[in-house]
Amino acid sequence: MEDSFVHPVYSPNVLEFVTVGKEFCSWLESVEVVERELFVDKALKILPLLYLKATMLPKCETVLKDPVEKFVDEEHYEAVRNRVLLIMGRFDDYLEVFTADMQRSDLPLTSTVSENLADIYQDIADFLMNYRTAVTEIMNDALVELTDNFTTYWGQRVVNVLRALHEAYYGDDDITVPDDEAGVDDIDLLNEEENSKKRDTSHWLISKMQHNYRKKE
Repeated sequence: MEDSFVHPVYSPNVLEFVTVGKEFCSWLESVEVVERELFVDKALKILPLLYLKATMLPKCETVLKDPVEKFVDEEHYEAVRNRVLLIMGRFDDYLEVFTADMQRSDLPLTSTVSENLADIYQDIADFLMNYRTAVTEIMNDALVELTDNFTTYWGQRVVNVLRALHEAYYGDDDITVPDDEAGVDDIDLLNEEENSKKRDTSHWLISKMQHNYRKKE
């Protein structure tokens, strides 16, 4: 008797990536203004695991004619980016040393931790929302797009931002010193409403996904 075919999207490696990806996205969606040291410590632990699990994903071929749906809009993207920027402060900017643009530029190129993490979040959250549909064809094509983007885009951002986070955590500049004490001007990142009350994330993508999952259980 022949073994039943199990589609690669249900393989252990994909399920493990989904688990780590959900933790990563939930963390970025819900993180409040915590101590910078704690935030960087968490990032230095989860990003290498995310990269490792991505390298183990199976290769598939696209089966649908239309591209998979995008879920992360500009509002969600900016909310993540601004939250990380608020936490990272003066440690958000860093010099980029490994991009194709740098080879063509006479001037130093800068990047930001906040934008890199938001870029990574965007690709992974889009994949997770498509994966949550439980439609094999959609899950397949979302996986194809995820692995392609990992190779050409967000995988490089993981390793780039890790370098900046490592320097912030282990470098000579003490990340526990508040920005105002370090001579850095305050940055108006959040509007008065966001500053006056705890951020409601119940409408966010991963929050919705987790809520629906618990209801089915």
